[in-house]
Amino acid sequence: MGAGEKVSIIPLGGLGEIGKNMTIIKVNQELLIIDCGIMFPEDEMLGIDVVIPDITYLIENRDAIRGIILTHGHEDHIGALPYMLKELKVPVYGTRLTLALAETYLKEQNMQAATVFHTVKPREIIRIGAFRVEFIRVCHSIPDAVAVAIHTPAGVILHTGDFKFDQTPVDDEATDYYRLAQLGESGVLALLSDSTNAEKTGFTPSEKAAYGKLEEVFRLSKGRIIVTTFASSLYRIQQAFQVAARYRRKVVVVGKSMQEVVQVARANGYLEIPPGTLCDEDNWSAIPHDKLVLLTTGHLGEPMSGLMRGPWTDARLSNYQPGDTVIISASPVAGSEKSVHRTIDGLCKLGADVYHEASGGHISGHASQEELKMMINLIRPKYFVPIQGEYRMLIRHARVARDVGVSSDNIFVLENGQVLELTPKKGSLATRVAAGRVLVDGLGVGDVGNIVLRDRRQLSQDGILIVVITISKESGQVVAGPDMVSRGFVYVREAEELMEEAKIKVRQALEKSGERRVTEWAAIKTNVHDVLSKFLYEKTRRRPMILPIIMEV
Repeated sequence: MGAGEKVSIIPLGGLGEIGKNMTIIKVNQELLIIDCGIMFPEDEMLGIDVVIPDITYLIENRDAIRGIILTHGHEDHIGALPYMLKELKVPVYGTRLTLALAETYLKEQNMQAATVFHTVKPREIIRIGAFRVEFIRVCHSIPDAVAVAIHTPAGVILHTGDFKFDQTPVDDEATDYYRLAQLGESGVLALLSDSTNAEKTGFTPSEKAAYGKLEEVFRLSKGRIIVTTFASSLYRIQQAFQVAARYRRKVVVVGKSMQEVVQVARANGYLEIPPGTLCDEDNWSAIPHDKLVLLTTGHLGEPMSGLMRGPWTDARLSNYQPGDTVIISASPVAGSEKSVHRTIDGLCKLGADVYHEASGGHISGHASQEELKMMINLIRPKYFVPIQGEYRMLIRHARVARDVGVSSDNIFVLENGQVLELTPKKGSLATRVAAGRVLVDGLGVGDVGNIVLRDRRQLSQDGILIVVITISKESGQVVAGPDMVSRGFVYVREAEELMEEAKIKVRQALEKSGERRVTEWAAIKTNVHDVLSKFLYEKTRRRPMILPIIMEV
C-alpha cells in the first residue's frame, strides 16, 4: 500500500434516498460500478413508473469502466441494469441467483444475449482491471447476498451491500464473520455500510422470526390468505410455501414479477416448494377459500402498488371480502406511507384482517444499530462512509460510528455526485460529478423532467381551461369563439356566469391586441393567457392551466 496511491469513491445513487443504489470506485482512471438499482416513485412524481440514476458521468467515461458488481438481487440494486446496459456494454459480476434475477429484467428488453455475465462465489477473489475484488457472504432477506471487498493499491474498500447479522438464517448460510474479522485485522481503508435501519436501536430479528407470525396467522385464518411482499423477498416466499403446506392450503402466485422470481429461484435451487402446494392460476376456481393462499406483488415487484390498485383484474379475485386475511410483508416505500395507511384502512373497512410491519407482518432485512456497531468493530476501518439511506439515516449512522471510536475527521457523509478521494494518510472531498434522478414513464426514459411534472401537478390540483378562438386569415378579425372547455377546473354547466365573464375578458384582450396591431399568434396567446389567469384567480383563487388555441380560416 503506497502512500502516494489514491482511490476515489463516487456515489451516483442511494444517498439521501431509499433506492437506486449505485457507487463507483475509481483507481488510476479505471472505474468499477457497484450495484445499479431503481427507486420507486414518490407521491409527487405523478405517472412515473420508476426512477433510475443519472449515468451521464459513466457515459462520458465509458472506456474507463471495467465492470458492474451486483451485491444481491433486489430491485433497488439490479433494477436499472437494462437501462444502463443499453448505453454501456460492460461485463456484469454477481452470485448465481443475483445474475439469474438480473437476467429476467434483461429478457424483458431482449438484452440478455448481448450481456456478458460472470458468476462468482463467496470467498472468491477475481481481478477486474486494476481491482482485485473479493465476495463475502452476508445475510439479508434474499439468498446469495454478498459484501464486496475491493483491494486497491491504496487499501481495501469494503462495501457491505444490504446486510444484517442473522444468527439463524432461513437457508443456514450465515454471514462470513471470520473473513470480515480477517480483513479488519489486516487493515481496511474505508467501510461503506448500509444505513437503512440506522435509526433503529438494538438488533434486527432473524428472518426465522417471521415464520412464527405466519404460522399464527395461518392457524387463525378461516378465509383466503393474501400475502404481499417484494417479488424478490425469497425468504418470505419460501416461508409462505412452508406454512401453507403445513396447513394444507394451495398457493397461487399472482402477478408477472412474482411468477418470474418464483420460477427463476426454483430452477436454480433457491426455492423449495412442497409437493402439491403450488396451484396454477387457471386451475384454482374450485378451491375453497379456507384452503387458498394468494402470493402477490404489484407493479415492478413493488408490493403495495398491487394492494392499492386492487391487485387482480381477474373477476374471481377483483374484490376483497370479509374474512380475508392480508399479510403485508414489506416496509412502505419511502414517500408512500400515507397511501399505504389509507390502503390498510380500506382493507379493514371491507372486513379483512390486516397484518403489517407494526403488527409483526414483516421482518426487516437490514442491520439495526447494534449490528452496525458490530460491523464497524469487526472491520475497524480508517475511514467510514454511511451509504444507502435518507440523509437523516446517514447522519445517525455517522453518530453510531463515532460512538464506537471512529474519528469524526475520518467520517464522510456524502451526497450523490460528491467525489471522496482517499489515501492511506488523508481523505478529502473533490469536485462533484453529474448525478441525479432520471424518470421512467412507460417507454420514455428521461423525457419527463421537472417542467412536465410541474404541469402534471398543476393539472391535478387546478385542472385545465382550453380557450378556442377562430380568426379570419384575411382580416385578422375573430369570426368564432371564444369557446371554452374545462376539465378538472369547474363544471361548466354550474359555472355559466363565470364562463361568460371569462369570455368577455378574452374578447377585450383580443380587441386590445387588434388596437395595438399585434398579429403574432404567440403574443395574442400570451395576452389571452395573462388576462384570463388574473381574472380566474381573483374569482376562484385557483390557477388552472390555461391553453389558448387559435385557428385560422
